[in-house]
Amino acid sequence: MLKQVLVCTAFVMMAMVNPLIAQQSAPTSEKAKQIEVLVDKAAALIESTGKAAFSEFRKKDTQWFNGDTYLFVYDLKSNVLLNAAFPAREGTNTTGQKDANGKLFHHDFIQMAESKGSGWVDYMFPKPGQTQPSQKWAYVKAVTVDGVPSLVASGFYPE
Repeated sequence: MLKQVLVCTAFVMMAMVNPLIAQQSAPTSEKAKQIEVLVDKAAALIESTGKAAFSEFRKKDTQWFNGDTYLFVYDLKSNVLLNAAFPAREGTNTTGQKDANGKLFHHDFIQMAESKGSGWVDYMFPKPGQTQPSQKWAYVKAVTVDGVPSLVASGFYPE
């Protein structure tokens, strides 16, 4: 009995220490594949041109920003460098901010970029133009923006 309690406690502690273990499986839809390609292309552009790429990412009805698909960029200290759909967030720090379910999703973005280089994070976030949160998946990739370790990401709302 003691052994079962210890094993169960160990699993609970692992889930608490590393929330990436506890999240759902990464999406495999066609939309998810498109988001990965978009973020990879954006990362390559950022690596070659730095913040100069941001003006392209802000343009609506382009490959970078279309409907509820848009890019966002944070440095690894949680400072928002770019958010095409929510520009008022730029220049803010997201440390400690939680989604509607209490998840520290910005922390998870950074942890994903630092630990794996790229990957998927799920969370609750409003669609552009809305205030009610919806489930969202974001593909996050580590980049360097003008010498600053950062991440670029985009996501989608599964229906």
